[in-house]
Amino acid sequence: MSEQDARLKVEALAEAFAQAGSAAIGETADSAKLVELASQGPIVRLVDVVLNEAVTRRASDIHIEAFERDVAVRYRIDGRCYQVAEPPKSLALAIASRIKVLSNLDVAESRLPQDGRMLLSTANRQIDLRVSTLPTVYGESIVLRVLDKGSLDKTLSQLGMEPGMQLVIERLIRLPHGLLLVTGPTGAGKTTTLYACLAKLNAPGAKLVTTEDPVEYDLNGLVQVAVNTKIGLTFATCLRSILRHDPDVIMVGEIRDQDTAQIAIQAALTGHLVLSTLHTNDAPGAVTRLVDMGVEPFLITSTVTGVLAQRLLRTLCPDCKQPAEPTPEDLVALRLPLEAITRPLMRPVGCDACQGMGYRGRTGLYELLVMSDRLRPMIIERAGVGAIREAAADEGMRTLREDGVAKVLAGVTTVEEMIKETEDYGQ
Repeated sequence: MSEQDARLKVEALAEAFAQAGSAAIGETADSAKLVELASQGPIVRLVDVVLNEAVTRRASDIHIEAFERDVAVRYRIDGRCYQVAEPPKSLALAIASRIKVLSNLDVAESRLPQDGRMLLSTANRQIDLRVSTLPTVYGESIVLRVLDKGSLDKTLSQLGMEPGMQLVIERLIRLPHGLLLVTGPTGAGKTTTLYACLAKLNAPGAKLVTTEDPVEYDLNGLVQVAVNTKIGLTFATCLRSILRHDPDVIMVGEIRDQDTAQIAIQAALTGHLVLSTLHTNDAPGAVTRLVDMGVEPFLITSTVTGVLAQRLLRTLCPDCKQPAEPTPEDLVALRLPLEAITRPLMRPVGCDACQGMGYRGRTGLYELLVMSDRLRPMIIERAGVGAIREAAADEGMRTLREDGVAKVLAGVTTVEEMIKETEDYGQ
């Protein structure tokens, strides 16, 4: 399979769609008809196959999208979408209705977005599926987020961090107070990193409280609060109440606004360890983002202990990757002379173990900025991101690009993957 095709051959799905063809209906139906249709054997088997195949193939998301003449079923695997089936448009309502029934959504409502969840039992595991529907021009687009608790079994040492960086992170989360931020775009693995930190701290002698939107994983030993903005239960509201529950560690799903930022800062100032996320491109950018939110620079320097920026990039399949000599383009991307590359780079091939992709699994790229005596006066003087990055690099901060280059040279991934995840940072 070529990367350009972005398709997976799934025989089980083709057979299930063929068997479900007789259950097709027109573009409209009343609620009772939709519920009846969703309970028919062919449709039940069809949706079961779609869900179970997604789990088997390690998909993080299932996309079911209605177009003018057909429906596309795609799996997101290791950050890339692969089309696995094109069922006829006549099955769109039946598929949507079955998923709505399973996730306790309003079957008759197709004009407004809806959100729900369902539990899937497969391979002796409980898989949590978060369901979101979106009305489109040609029907409903449905996305199911696959949340596997097994993915949270990873420790900090399994995330792909350089050992020295891991030791620093472990030191920062053992501090009695302060604010540790994890930054990156949606899907960069921030939640997994935060939960790995919480797992390290989770013990009977410490009270850990989280506020999330939504609570993606239920973990024993943590007091977890789900944000509900419809009733006014925001991150800021939760934080105010959490502080009255005598926590040792607080995890805030995301700092989105000035109110949340100010309360998180105050919590860190008053003897709590606060872990949270922020949407910025890199670690130095978190400082200017907080300033833009209205946080005074002196409060940032007094509370922020470190900022961890991260991305996820695909790793080569260990069963089929092969050595390859670096090309001139590789040397330009790596910014290295040929003599600096002491062993062949690795390239993807494709085999049954990786479903022909050449890649299997993902690892993290990390950039850790640690607050220091040199950075504090620069932040108070509102220095720019470039100046902060340069000073942090002088103190030993390894950038996302540098971490990516190290993983390429170690044979973990390819130059192309490294470029995709780091080319827009100007590092």
